[in-house]
Amino acid sequence: MAQVVATRFRDREVPDEGIDWTRVASLLQLSRSLDEMEEARLVPEKKVLYQFSARGHDMAQIILGLQLTNRHDATCGYYRSRPLLLSLGVDPADALGSAMGRAGGYSDGRDIGVVFNYPSRNGASALPMCGGVGAQYTPTAGWAEALHYYAGPMGKPEYGDAIAVVLGGDGSVASNGFWSALTIATTQKLPMLFYVEDNGYGISVPSDMQTPGGNIAANLASWRNLAIFEGDGCSPADVARLTRQAVHYVRGDRMPALLRLSVPRLEGHSFQDTQAYKSEALVKAEWARDPLPRLRDYLVPSIMSAEAWDRARAEADSIAEQARIEAESRNVPSPETVVRHVFFEGDLQAMGGQYSTGYRPPESTDEPSPEGQRINMVTSIRRTLDHELSINERVVLFGEDIGQKGGVHAVTLGLQEKFGKDRVFDTSLSEEGIVGRAVGMALAGLVPVPEIQFRKYAEPATEQINDCGTIRWRTNNRFAAPVVLRMPGGFFKCGDPWHSQTNEVAFIHQPGWKVAVPSNAEDAVGLLRTALRGNDPVIFFEHRAMLDHPWARRPYPGDHYTLPFGKARFTRKGEAITIVTWGAMVPRCEEAAEGISADLIDLRTLMPWDRESVLSSVRRTRRCLVVHEDLGTAGFGAEIAAVIANEAFIDLDAPVSRLTMPDIPSPHSPVLLEWAVPSADRIRQKIKDLLEY
Repeated sequence: MAQVVATRFRDREVPDEGIDWTRVASLLQLSRSLDEMEEARLVPEKKVLYQFSARGHDMAQIILGLQLTNRHDATCGYYRSRPLLLSLGVDPADALGSAMGRAGGYSDGRDIGVVFNYPSRNGASALPMCGGVGAQYTPTAGWAEALHYYAGPMGKPEYGDAIAVVLGGDGSVASNGFWSALTIATTQKLPMLFYVEDNGYGISVPSDMQTPGGNIAANLASWRNLAIFEGDGCSPADVARLTRQAVHYVRGDRMPALLRLSVPRLEGHSFQDTQAYKSEALVKAEWARDPLPRLRDYLVPSIMSAEAWDRARAEADSIAEQARIEAESRNVPSPETVVRHVFFEGDLQAMGGQYSTGYRPPESTDEPSPEGQRINMVTSIRRTLDHELSINERVVLFGEDIGQKGGVHAVTLGLQEKFGKDRVFDTSLSEEGIVGRAVGMALAGLVPVPEIQFRKYAEPATEQINDCGTIRWRTNNRFAAPVVLRMPGGFFKCGDPWHSQTNEVAFIHQPGWKVAVPSNAEDAVGLLRTALRGNDPVIFFEHRAMLDHPWARRPYPGDHYTLPFGKARFTRKGEAITIVTWGAMVPRCEEAAEGISADLIDLRTLMPWDRESVLSSVRRTRRCLVVHEDLGTAGFGAEIAAVIANEAFIDLDAPVSRLTMPDIPSPHSPVLLEWAVPSADRIRQKIKDLLEY
């Protein structure tokens, strides 16, 4: 395999015969017709609310899109990427209808019309775009990593020359996502093309505020394992040559490359942007670089006649007008449908996850078949991962230190030795990259199981976590990214503000994520196996205090044991009070409830949570205490209390009560920690207070 390090390919000529110039001309004029229609009619008529002109960027994008010829190629763009989508085969009526918020299209009116997605089984796909600048990079790296895995360990030759392409502007090269994806692609030597459309401005901020000197290609000239291509994005010959070279290099050498093209942004950042920050001379100079007349000069008369060019323009206007008529004839989405597709409901998504590629899970049971001695949660989780890795080649584990070290909590110890570095591997220290690449791998049909070392460390990945959870909903079930995100957290002997946070409520508030919080080894097996065989993204919370807690030890329940999400366990039954809890608070509540006639409910999953079991218990006992480790204000206990107050208020003989940590970070001193975390003695006293109310 050739090693190319930051080489510029300006002098290497590639013939242009591989470009369908007639198609380029037709698509470029169609893109212009759509932009002009929106700007002149649809935005002023308030039929389109968000409009981002692609003028200036369009020709180069179209030439790029026509090079994506492998059906496993995928690209992820941003809000100025409609010309690329047109070149992949997107229906102009879908493009306009989505911009107008009509039924169907990219999202059924759920997302901004310029945030595209395009699942395709017979050609290149456009991965679900994101509204956040730079959020497209790491999922695309994940797709590239999946291509590497399919072609290598899984032995699928049809993936052997497929590539992943990510588009971004000069502003996005300052984002965490860009640098994380660049690290992933170059350290792993992935077939990924970074396509940077440099128009000189991030809205009003010039590009030299995004990267020193304003040229990311120059600044990456010495970056290892990265081929650099750059040139004029308005010159048809340059664009064709550089794009073909870059794509050919990534496709053939299976190595990453960066292509930077200088293009003008001929309109404002969005329709509302007047570009008052640009001088009149600069605006005039930018229009002088317009690629549309340059393309005409390049093609007429050598490739097509002036009459053929004019016919292409008239045909583009006609297609755009027909698209408008069709788009406007579509209904406004029915409001009652907007709550659908937050989670998998039985209708399979078009792309993403193992189910969309034909996976069907083995037979399972929710009846345990206990085997051997009691084991701790660490061993139960490891054994479940081991079994699922052994029966499902799509499962891959990764994160910081999870390989040879076996994780800082030893959960993955020995799995890399058994299954190899392609399936159990370490990552760079970037939670954005860990979760983002998992999203791309899930979109490609793998079952990624990333680990975040500690709950607090998930904060840098917040954007990717949010975006992952909303993929199914915002694409109206066209895509889904079922990721199983393992995450240890909570106190352990001592605490601190960085390693002992729980804050599980933050994930419950992220639409599209299921959240499991097992308290013991048996439940950990059942819930983790359900997650790994499921079709939704899951946060699997592993409480540090329970990983080796004697109370949490149980016999291994068998390789077929699964547990449904949203089904709580009654650890004891009684008549006087209902105690609702989860995680590390379960054994403390067990101790506190000794000698008291109480229903003790271990929720086990918080999204969804077992409302019916809680409500039926409260209606019988007429008293309720909710205990959790997380902070009191806006903790999940507040949600439980609100539901009880709303649906079982007349059944209560006392107010719903909560016992939580105070609103402080987790303290380090064991003495301070024991004071802050609900203890068995404090829980018992709270129970007595409620019984005496």
